[in-house]
Amino acid sequence: MKRYSDDELLAMLDDIESSISERKESATDIDKISQAVCAFANDVTKTEQAGVLFIGTKDDGSPSNLPITEKLLNNLVGLKTDGNILPPPTLSVEKRNLKGAEVAVVTVMPSYAPPVRYKGRVWVRSGPRRGIATEQDERILGETRLHKNKSYDLHPVPSATINELSRLYFELEYLPSVVAPDILEANNRTYEQKLSSTKMIVSPMDTTPTVLGLLIAGKSTQDFLPGAYIQFLRINGIELTDDIIDDEAIGGTLVDVLRKIQEKLKAHNRSAINIGTEPMHITSMQYPLPALYQIIYNAVQHRTYDRTHTPIRVIWYNDRIEILSPGGSFGMVRADNFGQPGINDYRNPHLSAAMKSLGFVQSFGRGIATAKNELKKNGNPDLEFTVNENYVLCTIWR
Repeated sequence: MKRYSDDELLAMLDDIESSISERKESATDIDKISQAVCAFANDVTKTEQAGVLFIGTKDDGSPSNLPITEKLLNNLVGLKTDGNILPPPTLSVEKRNLKGAEVAVVTVMPSYAPPVRYKGRVWVRSGPRRGIATEQDERILGETRLHKNKSYDLHPVPSATINELSRLYFELEYLPSVVAPDILEANNRTYEQKLSSTKMIVSPMDTTPTVLGLLIAGKSTQDFLPGAYIQFLRINGIELTDDIIDDEAIGGTLVDVLRKIQEKLKAHNRSAINIGTEPMHITSMQYPLPALYQIIYNAVQHRTYDRTHTPIRVIWYNDRIEILSPGGSFGMVRADNFGQPGINDYRNPHLSAAMKSLGFVQSFGRGIATAKNELKKNGNPDLEFTVNENYVLCTIWR
């Protein structure tokens, strides 16, 4: 992550605003701040430099003497996990002393896979101007993605064609969840341009579907991504060799898989009613469903889809549920810090963004904490994780 020196930051403040710098006197307009972060992440002018947003400086670069509190800094850090900027931006937030006053400095790295959207709109910055991307801007961003992208979820699947994607689902359901309504209404782009802008295909000229495209809108997803399903087992016992009373391979698109596994979990999660002396009966579940959903979503988000036929496995025993996700720890997440607050990384950042747009993820980096809290409220023991380079195993006790 780029960290500018004090001299470099002072030079930016002494100059006019540019493609890599913007100033705000206060942090009250979080909407404008988010737009600025989105624009820096898109780097439409191809500066290949980190953008800097100064919070607490006037238009002329002088300090506005804004109190730089811990709450303000935390709010700025939250921009990368609140789910409004997709895919999540890479940014850092610091309190720096510049020109004799405290200033919040938000440094934003250019995205490897633009376009990045804030609330469904692609924001870009060219010189001192910030605005919504034009069709030409998005074409430039698409070219940047082709040259820079590193995440597997945007890799092309050469054996598939554009006809393997469901146009009806993409245009009527997925696209409206990703792109703001007013942008859609004014958009006269072709079907291929829309697919490319949302990373379902490589580009308007190369209409090969990406891994993301097949996961989201594939007509026969598992024909091309054989491991992209969930294997569910319900075992009447506590050992894998005990009798199986339910066994299903749950496939289809991402939405199909997640909705079907939700129904399966609901069907097996019997409740108990405590009839006591109080006028109201207390109903408890073996497992809190929100906790199970969060762990499943986390597994789908962070599993590896690269060169594997291994599914996510959900094995429900009489005393526990085991959820095994192929692909071990990734990036800054290691076996020794797995599940800790604030420690998160993205093996599949664009799939994660799609799950947020579709409503399965509310914010980033909080799924495990939410699951732990739900289990505690329901009286279940804490989660247990086994993490290595090949898989992550989560055990949830009854």
